[in-house]
Amino acid sequence: MADSIIGPTSHYFYSQRLKLDYVDWGNPDRPLLVLVHGSRDHCRNWDWVALRLREHFHIIAPDLRGHGDSDWAIGGNYSMIDYVLDLAQLMRAVSTEPATLIGHSLGGSIVLQYTGVYPQAVRKVVSIEGMGPPPHMIKETPAHERMSNWIGQMQDLARRTVREYPSIDEALKRMREANPHLSKDQALHLTIWGVRRNENGTYSWKFDNYVHATSPYMFNLNDAREIWGRITCPTLLVRGSESWVGDWVKDGRFSAFRNAKTHTIEKAGHWVHHDQLDEFMKIVERFLGI
Repeated sequence: MADSIIGPTSHYFYSQRLKLDYVDWGNPDRPLLVLVHGSRDHCRNWDWVALRLREHFHIIAPDLRGHGDSDWAIGGNYSMIDYVLDLAQLMRAVSTEPATLIGHSLGGSIVLQYTGVYPQAVRKVVSIEGMGPPPHMIKETPAHERMSNWIGQMQDLARRTVREYPSIDEALKRMREANPHLSKDQALHLTIWGVRRNENGTYSWKFDNYVHATSPYMFNLNDAREIWGRITCPTLLVRGSESWVGDWVKDGRFSAFRNAKTHTIEKAGHWVHHDQLDEFMKIVERFLGI
């Protein structure tokens, strides 16, 4: 794929003094559609989706802070509030009209948070596996333990060296281990755009190791439900049948939304839009009205 398409152009904007990258697929006269990737991913993971929708929308896809070709945050600030601020800064930079948002995983959480804070700024929103951990996975621990664990994580990350792969093929092997659903061509495309070449000739992933850190401030389901409940636009929540995210209808999270539909795609894991692209696109195109 990397050699067979006319791809997007690269641009940048600023948030909290960070220079953040985004790609633009053209058609500026069309309605704006923003694609937001997940943790340890990059904006070019949306290429298959963008190719299917580019005739109908002006598509842009950012690299989150600490990911892809965006700056790494000094001090390792990679919290939800930072990501939502970055999206707000991007929207402020590129458009004055309401946009459609699609996000995956962490990106799915970001677009829901943004839409709940700025409900008038979003026409429609699609969140793929972006509802956070299911309630049974949220273990309540004392605040001092969470803080102590976080400090230990940050100290460990400070000692960690960036992993180097001797070749693209070795990085590709790791990519396929992370998601066995990927075809070799899919995995190669994601790998090529997801690594940088080091001075010594090896390859390393572009994301900052500090994105691994778990915030000492627990995922607050009450706060999330309050924000989700402010979303007024049509909302689509997509999950894979083979994923770990849980069933948000059965566990009650879905009830927080006013105007939402949900769809489970069979034979798909966490990366639904990679694992079952055609089925995912059929559902999304119907939701978007194209």
